[in-house]
Amino acid sequence: MIDDVETLLTEIGFDSDASILTYRQAQVLALRERDISQADIAAELGTSRANVSSIESSARDNLEKARETVTFAEALRAPVQVRIPEGTDLYDVPDLVYEACDEAGVKVDHTAPDLMKVVSDAAGSAVTGRDVSTPLIVGVTADGMVRVRHQE
Repeated sequence: MIDDVETLLTEIGFDSDASILTYRQAQVLALRERDISQADIAAELGTSRANVSSIESSARDNLEKARETVTFAEALRAPVQVRIPEGTDLYDVPDLVYEACDEAGVKVDHTAPDLMKVVSDAAGSAVTGRDVSTPLIVGVTADGMVRVRHQE
């Protein structure tokens, strides 16, 4: 089991010096992604299930922070930033985004229904039904990628 994971990590080019994950976190995540139980991983690694659980939790937290960092970096580069206030009807969001993109000369590669779905999916709990319940920032990159962030 561990030999297979070591081979996998080598094949995909995992580099703990360049990653936000430690080598052990990468091992545990790779095993968990293959549906290996925490108890079996603990036995293989010679540690407790609680320790494996802690390693996995830390790894998943690190991945979420890395995703948020990438989203933030993309938002910094995005020439279009549309603030969507609380209480906005989701059906009004495409027009707000299209208008801002037209002003900036940026093309959005989404139809209105697709754009509503992208925003709703990315916003998670910030959209309830058709209502934006938490202010959002919709960024559109120069190549038309849409990124959604909760406004702090």
